[in-house]
Amino acid sequence: MKRRAFMLSVGGAAAGMVLLPRMAFAEAGKIDWYTSSDQNILDFWTNLVKPKFEAANAGITLNLVDGGDSAGVQAIAERAVAAMQTNTDPQADMAEGFDTRLPKGGIEAGLWVDFSKANLSNYSKINPLAFDVPTSLPYRGSQVLLAYDTTKLPAADAPKTWAALVAWIKANPGQFVYNRPDKGGSGGNFVRRAIWEANGNDPSKFTVDNFGTFGAEALPPAWELLKDLAPSLMDKGAYTSGNTQSIQLLSQGAVTMVPAWSDQALQAIATGVLPETTGLVQLTDLALAGGFTKIGVFSNGVNKDAALKLADFVLTEEIQSAVITELGGFPGVSWDNVSKELREKYADVIPATIPVFPGGDWEKAINDGWYREVAPNVDRAA
Repeated sequence: MKRRAFMLSVGGAAAGMVLLPRMAFAEAGKIDWYTSSDQNILDFWTNLVKPKFEAANAGITLNLVDGGDSAGVQAIAERAVAAMQTNTDPQADMAEGFDTRLPKGGIEAGLWVDFSKANLSNYSKINPLAFDVPTSLPYRGSQVLLAYDTTKLPAADAPKTWAALVAWIKANPGQFVYNRPDKGGSGGNFVRRAIWEANGNDPSKFTVDNFGTFGAEALPPAWELLKDLAPSLMDKGAYTSGNTQSIQLLSQGAVTMVPAWSDQALQAIATGVLPETTGLVQLTDLALAGGFTKIGVFSNGVNKDAALKLADFVLTEEIQSAVITELGGFPGVSWDNVSKELREKYADVIPATIPVFPGGDWEKAINDGWYREVAPNVDRAA
């Protein structure tokens, strides 16, 4: 799922096709890096990580490429799998914001470096909440929460459970909105929270490869929850076209509460896009989904060793502090490994848990099912 609302003009698969090799070969010392993240992340790497890393590592440069979305980067990974079979150059060294469980069979084939065996000097600093598979290196985190206008809803009355949230939405018709699930993670993870709610609030039931029959049974009850909410949403069933649009409606006073990414909300408050009176709350019965963005290093990349240096570099205190101050994100390392000043400043938003919803076949099924069952009158192409 694309992290933000800004949509590219081409589809992910098409983006991947554009990036396929043309009988060229990777340049030694130039790390070919692909991302599925948004423009703000590409800017972060372009303006901060790249110059600092290149200054600290003479002779190594970064070639930063927007892969479009996860499907686009998956096309790059599939190309690397094919390169393994022919012992040729994959023209790829690092994937940012990509699940290394994909493509299926890639881990088993040895496509990705196992970071637990890579001897990175900063590996031990990683937040234990962030560990997933050893082929994915977490370096920044974020979580969806609820942002609200405290001038209309006092903090003491803000809902802290799903049931309380539903009750508040129904008691305050027109004051809540979320974005379409394929147009940004804040709305997408609100929908996923409904799926958990309808299936016993147990995120462990959902894995990247168990959609199948389980998915067909798990999604319909969630559609019923969301259809029940629709008449109480803004304009009796409106949905925004992205994370940013939801925050804009909150800033304009058109609604009182929206789901929002923690980093985007904090950044919006810091820059004055949202007023200081904006409140942030997380559900305590089960938090909305979030997670850590990870890095994968291709084991057959020409510049694998340089890419591992880069992976270690982004875990340094300097870059991890920038993740907090420049991106408004959570560090990938434990908070003990960032400055005391930052720990104290952000103490109220340091998460104790970050439930994660898997990608894979779930993503398409959720998006398709939501349009078909919850919002059949919404033009998906609009």
